[in-house]
Amino acid sequence: MKAPQDIIIKPIITEQSMDGLPNAKYTFQVAKDANKIEIKNAVEELFNVEVVKVNTLNCRGKDKRVGRYTGKTAAYKKAIVTINPEPVNEKGTKKADKKKGTIEFFDGMY
Repeated sequence: MKAPQDIIIKPIITEQSMDGLPNAKYTFQVAKDANKIEIKNAVEELFNVEVVKVNTLNCRGKDKRVGRYTGKTAAYKKAIVTINPEPVNEKGTKKADKKKGTIEFFDGMY
């Protein structure tokens, strides 16, 4: 089993991904071999939130040219994670285990 830090590589911050923040949709670049269940568990463990839905897409590398030389950018996998916007407290647990309704990293961006 992989560590959550190996599955979630970095957040993707674009205009389109920021438009999803009011709907509790967060976008991440993830490992190419990660599946939806692994992505869900990694996000829940790293950010202490309840994940409702995970959508994934494989993004191809783009052709780039510099003068007469051509190359390709790296291909990657993107995950759009929908979380439960209301904070949840699991029954029978301490208050410290309360799951949050947002991811703090994105709070100041919207």
